[in-house]
Amino acid sequence: MSVNRQVTTRQVARLLRRCLNQGQTVEIANLGVFTHGAEGVEFRPEQRHKVFLAYAAEDAEVVDRVRLALLEAGFHPWMDRHALLPGQNWPRAIEGAIRTADFFVACLSGRSVGKRGTFQCELRYALDCTRSLPLDDLFFLPVRLEECSVPARISEQWQYVDLFPEFTAGMARLIAAMRKELARRRG
Repeated sequence: MSVNRQVTTRQVARLLRRCLNQGQTVEIANLGVFTHGAEGVEFRPEQRHKVFLAYAAEDAEVVDRVRLALLEAGFHPWMDRHALLPGQNWPRAIEGAIRTADFFVACLSGRSVGKRGTFQCELRYALDCTRSLPLDDLFFLPVRLEECSVPARISEQWQYVDLFPEFTAGMARLIAAMRKELARRRG
């Protein structure tokens, strides 16, 4: 027999209160962090800018390096293998993550550009999302993980950055571009 178990707001509040009373910190993804402070419950909203990382599964190891560099730079990188939960509707979650991201980083390699599947779907969806953004907004950021061809639809409109042969220098250029864009958006 199947039982429909919906978590109510009251149940979440009780769990949150219990954790805080035990001295624990509670982080809710994409929302913020709850802590028990001197004046009761304190809440720090998520303020890091979200960066969606699109990649081929075969490139996960190097993309994990990109993810860590973005974390260290104060961004909130979204990578499916770290963000998706068991049982989650992953196509819907991925589209939501792309739609709500501040930046979309397309990690290009010889494997990813010639492969059919999810990576190509993510690229197309992100390119569709750019149509609704102001023309000057920087959102779609292609990076090459290795020497490879860049799809014509991308190379005709977007400048890419190479993360090889010097990964650190490439990441510095990528992060500088995102920070400059964020400053422009703030006015």
